[in-house]
Amino acid sequence: MSDSSAQEKGHGWGTSPVFLASVSTILGAVLFLRFGYAVGNVGLLGAVLIILLGHTITIPTGLAVAEIATNLKVQGGGEYYIISRSFGATVGGAIGTSLYLSQSIAVSFYVIAFSEAFRPLFPWFEGVFGFEPNIRMIALPAFIILAIIILIRGANIGVSVLWVVVVVLAISLSMFFAGSATPNRPEDVGLFNTVRDPDAFFKVFAIVFPAFTGMNAGVGLSGDLRDPGKSIPVGVLAAALTGMAVYLLVVIKLAFSASPAELVDPDTLVMGRIAIWSPIIPIGLAAATISSAIGSFLVAPRTLQALGRDNVLPWQVFNRFIAYGRGRTNEPVNGLLLTSAIILFFVSVGNVDMVARIISMFFMITYGALCSISFLEHFAGNPSYRPKFRTKWYLSLIGALAAFIVMILMNAIAAMVAVLSMAMLYLILRASHKSERDLAAVVKGVLFQMTRKLQVMIQRSEAKVDMTNWRPSFIALTPHSLQRLAPFDILRWISHYYGFGSFIHYIQGPLNEETDAIADKIKARLVEQVQQSRASLYVDTIISPSFKTAVAQIVQIPGIAGMDNNSILFEFDKEDLNQSLMDIVDGCTFAKIAGMNICILRSSERNFGYHRKIHIWLRPGDYQNTNLMILLAYILLAHPQWKNAEIKVFDTYNPNEEGKRVHRLDKLIKEGRIPISLRNVQLVPHTPDQPFDALACEISQDADLVLTGFSVEKLQKDQGEYLRGFNKLNDVLFLHAGEEILIADTSDPLDTESVATEPASVENLQDEQDSKDTKDKKIKEG
Repeated sequence: MSDSSAQEKGHGWGTSPVFLASVSTILGAVLFLRFGYAVGNVGLLGAVLIILLGHTITIPTGLAVAEIATNLKVQGGGEYYIISRSFGATVGGAIGTSLYLSQSIAVSFYVIAFSEAFRPLFPWFEGVFGFEPNIRMIALPAFIILAIIILIRGANIGVSVLWVVVVVLAISLSMFFAGSATPNRPEDVGLFNTVRDPDAFFKVFAIVFPAFTGMNAGVGLSGDLRDPGKSIPVGVLAAALTGMAVYLLVVIKLAFSASPAELVDPDTLVMGRIAIWSPIIPIGLAAATISSAIGSFLVAPRTLQALGRDNVLPWQVFNRFIAYGRGRTNEPVNGLLLTSAIILFFVSVGNVDMVARIISMFFMITYGALCSISFLEHFAGNPSYRPKFRTKWYLSLIGALAAFIVMILMNAIAAMVAVLSMAMLYLILRASHKSERDLAAVVKGVLFQMTRKLQVMIQRSEAKVDMTNWRPSFIALTPHSLQRLAPFDILRWISHYYGFGSFIHYIQGPLNEETDAIADKIKARLVEQVQQSRASLYVDTIISPSFKTAVAQIVQIPGIAGMDNNSILFEFDKEDLNQSLMDIVDGCTFAKIAGMNICILRSSERNFGYHRKIHIWLRPGDYQNTNLMILLAYILLAHPQWKNAEIKVFDTYNPNEEGKRVHRLDKLIKEGRIPISLRNVQLVPHTPDQPFDALACEISQDADLVLTGFSVEKLQKDQGEYLRGFNKLNDVLFLHAGEEILIADTSDPLDTESVATEPASVENLQDEQDSKDTKDKKIKEG
């Protein structure tokens, strides 16, 4: 085996070190020093609830770790490795850095607690030497000795010590359970017996919670395991269940063996007064704390080493320094030295309570993140996520919510500081890892699954579409995406709030490697255009032999928004006199067959002017088009560029029907709640001797956008020449309604007598009017 291979394999341990590191950290200082305090302040029932609440976070976390670990080839770095390979290097680096610090500071907590085991000897020491020793006089030398041993002998000595420690723990707990009650224990043990003026529940929870943070200590040994996918789930879950069982038995024993006042007395180890041999409890405390310190001290440098190996931190020299490993087992020597310096600092200046609050917050963030990963992966539908062991999504969700909620209940300010620190660290790392996989990959998978399910749900719905709730789902097709912004702009305005738009660039030719490469480049430019304009558009390209075949294809494809596309947008340039309009005419024919609403934008160099004036022109043949025009004009107002625009409606009429048309438009605007002032609705008499386009040009030549209807049959007859009219107008949007769109549920829709009974009369009326306009125009020109 090569050296590199050996280094990757590490020590090649089995499941036992994972279980030992986890259970020895779980059965640590808090068990001996704080569980009596908990029972005395919140009662037996409250202590049981604290244990259950703590495991509501840790058990789902253990299940999540087991699940994610069986999906990955887990290497060195433990939880950091799992998070980074699931969420990406940036999020993994942010959580991994905070995890490393919490693991390092946790060693300080355990070392200080270890020194508490010698407090019963302080009176003897003072009698012999004449002064009471400081707790740090024990903590600092103890840690230095521990660091030297592990630095020289490596992790093997640590695992050997764990076996001894677990045996001592088992003996001390056995003697505790075999002990008898104190003389002052209450005769009647109730579920709610507490001291007077007890501490609040969540204050007690915050003090006790470090007892639950040791479950994943064994995960940090992942790089030294022979089969991490097997050893981590079995070892972690076995340790968590063992710890919970021991905790429950301990609080029950305490409640039945001592009074609340004895339980909360900080100067006595009440468990020692209950055990059949009292010195075994300080010995067990020393063993538990030193084992927890060893467990965390073995894990923290390996987390740091993994961070350096992945080049997570912005400083490459530092990454190389902490990634260094010594010998065949890849012992993280530099990581041990740096971690030792951090531990010595906190042992020198810290205390148990301060350190406990720090590690609680950062461990809670880690647990919440792990549960969140598992929860998101359940819904992302990623085919590469194939864990051998699967938990339930709702357990992961419960674990994540419990972790974040309890953080706030423990200390809202500290929780905010922890979250903000993580966010700042994430932003710093993000700046140097812009091209790497990120949280967005998992979120994208979740959104994809949600969209897919919504699309299927919408399609399966048999309910008839309520056309009073109509919203636009546009698809635009143009070969001029890179030359003209007008069609892109009109689509992004329509899709800004109320609708959805798909902008398709047409490439003429056969599908081959060359055209496919061109399509990829154009799509990339369109995506950049969407980002720069902050448009809510989906962009793509289509390669087809002709524009006609491209339209035939896109009118049949499903909509990206989860519903069928109901409208299509074509465009041409007013100044491009050589452009043939037959492609658009053919496209309109296919779109009409598909029952789509059709919009044709004729753009100009004015580029929608100042976005202040929208004019709508109605004709007798526009009954069915009226609602579409008014709704689209209203939808445009939702975009910030058009928010100050004013809509004016010009309704041409036969003078004999003036009263009827005024009543109909007034009712439509009022009942439809359209923001058009009635003073902006003008009746314009249209005499047979004046062409319609000339009348519109006379009144609307300074409009920023003009909307008017058209007939598909008319376009087919004159080969699109109608679209070249309106010469004095700038940007014009021609519309044809393929659907019966309702603005309001009114019993007097637009001319129902003539439209509802004869659907074809809309086209016939408009054709007649167009023919008359064309004839009048030729007479004048002649």
